[in-house]
Amino acid sequence: MDKQTMVTREQSLPHRQEEIKVASKHAVLGNVTQGPWPTHAQKAYFALGCFWGAERLFWQQPGVYSTSVGYMGGFTKNATYEDVCSGKTAHTETVMVVYNQELTDFWTLLEAFWKAHNPTQGMQQGNDVGTQYRSAIFWTDDMQKMFAEKSLSLYQDNLNKAGMGKITTEIKKAKEFYFAEDAHQQYLHKNPNGYCGLSGTGIDF
Repeated sequence: MDKQTMVTREQSLPHRQEEIKVASKHAVLGNVTQGPWPTHAQKAYFALGCFWGAERLFWQQPGVYSTSVGYMGGFTKNATYEDVCSGKTAHTETVMVVYNQELTDFWTLLEAFWKAHNPTQGMQQGNDVGTQYRSAIFWTDDMQKMFAEKSLSLYQDNLNKAGMGKITTEIKKAKEFYFAEDAHQQYLHKNPNGYCGLSGTGIDF
């Protein structure tokens, strides 16, 4: 099967009954990873290639309360890393970002998102090839949807001026977020010399 071709619901792997268990505290920030969340908290979901480096990008942002890696945008409930890497779940590797609305905002996170990767590559990011590496913003409310679409339009203008291609980033409503295995959570903190495939276009937002 071509790993760059999206599977249909009928072709996808069957659901798994058992939820993946993760640590209750963030290994870097020390805050909870699954709630309950403080009153100032808001969630955002971003996919920008391999989620190891993507998660580190966001936990380093001022005002971010917690981050976790997982899977969204596909069909298979409680998918494992192996499931997702097979290309048979339609999920993309996603970072859940919980941020303090009094200290930062969605637009600031969008700016970090666009600058940190190449959103024109379709079903890959750098040398990582497959549907699980596609770029996506999963919005949680109409305001996030509006900002995501506006930011895409702005960044596309900048890429056009630089002679770059068309943005392939999906902007879709957030659905169920399935946590990745605990070994993948805060991976680059646990493995400081681990792989990070993040590489921006060099085009400013």
